[in-house]
Amino acid sequence: MKTKSRRAVFVCCDGLGRDWVRRETTPILHDIGGRSLWCDEHSAVFPSVTRVSAASVSTGCLPGRHGLHGNRMGLMEAGRIVVRDVGLPDFRMHLRRATGRTLLVPSLAERVVDAGGCVAFSNVSPGAAYFLDPDHFGYVYHRAGSYAPGGELIEGAGALNVSHDLAGDWTMTQRFCTEVLYDRRPSVAILWLANPDLTLHGAPLGSPAHDEALRQTERCVLEVFRTIERLRGDGEDVLLLIGSDHGQETIGDCIDLSAWLAGHGLASHLEAGDVAVAGQGTAALLYATERGRASLLAVLDEMRRAPWAGEIVVEAGLADRGHAARGGVVAAVNMARQEEANLHGVRGRRCVVEEPGKPAAIGSGQHGGWGPDETRPFLMANDGGRLVGTAGRPTSLVDIAPTITDFLGLPIEGFDGQPLTVA
Repeated sequence: MKTKSRRAVFVCCDGLGRDWVRRETTPILHDIGGRSLWCDEHSAVFPSVTRVSAASVSTGCLPGRHGLHGNRMGLMEAGRIVVRDVGLPDFRMHLRRATGRTLLVPSLAERVVDAGGCVAFSNVSPGAAYFLDPDHFGYVYHRAGSYAPGGELIEGAGALNVSHDLAGDWTMTQRFCTEVLYDRRPSVAILWLANPDLTLHGAPLGSPAHDEALRQTERCVLEVFRTIERLRGDGEDVLLLIGSDHGQETIGDCIDLSAWLAGHGLASHLEAGDVAVAGQGTAALLYATERGRASLLAVLDEMRRAPWAGEIVVEAGLADRGHAARGGVVAAVNMARQEEANLHGVRGRRCVVEEPGKPAAIGSGQHGGWGPDETRPFLMANDGGRLVGTAGRPTSLVDIAPTITDFLGLPIEGFDGQPLTVA
């Protein structure tokens, strides 16, 4: 019998909305959920996008606290707002240059650096992977580059060389189970799968491709679950959290918000970098300098009357959505939703915001706003039988980090979330 120890594992099935976790669509997850603590009122953060979600999972804080605004984010550079793609490998360099740091609060990797360490494997965008541990306190493995503590590049066979697809998720999972869970045994281990989100960005919800992505994702989850069961048989006390970061809704139309603003008198502000649009899929963040703020605010009532606009929030409304009124964010736009169903009977069709170099795949999945399906991820906690039932309160992504640190016996101060409890 090996020495008993405590470890925590989080598996993220990117883009798997809670309504899809049922016996007929995800029987493996349904079965594990029945033996776990199930969070039946679990919510995403805004924007409901992977890069922000990764930062909230790793810090236990909302975007207003950790400082990562969205999948695309406006930075003040040379006196003007420049919108950059957070998913690119070099975004952290631009963020540090503009603000002097990356995230504003500690990550899980920093919290456990002297308590067993953190290892993360991720097959999503580079930015989403690297914001699990943006300052290199632990290990992050990604196909665009794998890094050891201190930022040392891992090369050769030690790097994570996998494809960005379902096969890559499976290859990554097998290595994660063998190398990370069984051999290295850090106190915190994170496996972030690209699917079903990756598949749904090019296929309709409820389609055969969606069904296959769910099957292959469950295959990965089952491999992790079986590995942890063996570890528990060896005497280890392992907390397994299985969840997702957001759901998906269907793209119905694509709107160029920058062109709309230009057509309503803000062309010079846009050209000068005093007003900018950071598209988030089914939502957008609107930025302005002090020079452009009044002009932007002046057109929001007209924007609210546009058929493609859902809800637009400023100031207190931003705070209610987890954002601080800083960094140039003036407003958030949630794009309109219609109830019509797609060809596979899945209801809900959304307008999305046009993004440079990223044509909208009409009829496929998207997310980013605060629509009813994109904001319902799932979460279950399995510790081998002690945690069973339903969570005693509404939960969100920010509860994952405090649940892990509490399980490990570490301080839980400084989080926006709190540990999970049974009803």
